[in-house]
Amino acid sequence: MRKAERLNEIVHHLRRMHHATTAQTLADLFEVSERTIYRDIQDLVDSGIPISGEAGVGYLIDKKYHLPPIMFDADEIEAIALGIGMVSNWTDDAFAQKAKSAYQKIQATLTEGMIHELTQISTFSAPSRYKIPWEVDFTEVRECIRRKQFVTFCYLDLKEQKTERTIRPLALISFSPIWLLAGWCEVRQDFRNFRLDRISQFSVTAERFRDEKGKTLTDYLALIENDQ
Repeated sequence: MRKAERLNEIVHHLRRMHHATTAQTLADLFEVSERTIYRDIQDLVDSGIPISGEAGVGYLIDKKYHLPPIMFDADEIEAIALGIGMVSNWTDDAFAQKAKSAYQKIQATLTEGMIHELTQISTFSAPSRYKIPWEVDFTEVRECIRRKQFVTFCYLDLKEQKTERTIRPLALISFSPIWLLAGWCEVRQDFRNFRLDRISQFSVTAERFRDEKGKTLTDYLALIENDQ
């Protein structure tokens, strides 16, 4: 990685972090020495980027700082375009429109050379007849996850047995052509995955939940990772 690219990536990394990041962590991430990171940070500070740091604690960046327009390489542009296509073909119209809107904003930041790269893309996501339809509102489910609202529904399992569930919705997971709604089930008192195409009578409650130890998305992902 060239120094200019590394400096840019360091800024992006610090903006994503909600706590101080040590020089050693950055050195490991970018596969350089701590001494190189010290020089990089000083170069960034000298260029006017608001990074503060303390020995033994780490570096923080002022979150009010905005980066200049982002530069992408050809592979990154192609990966973004492919992702937009997959969202368009495998979610719903509302989310697909959001993806296309984001792509248009990205295009507006591209140089003439990168715009040319868009015409050279050779990786696509095509509509599929294997897409399994569902009754629930995909966008509504996403909003419930974001707002942390309890939801209720009827679920038909693979043994064709129907049960009523109340869950804390945590994530939507794609296993094409199937979408799963992952959540903490109040009935089973455990994490469960529900196929969207087997959910009916989906209803959003007015009650919101707070993160509780053992019932969060982080806990769910840790459980999945340990099972692998």
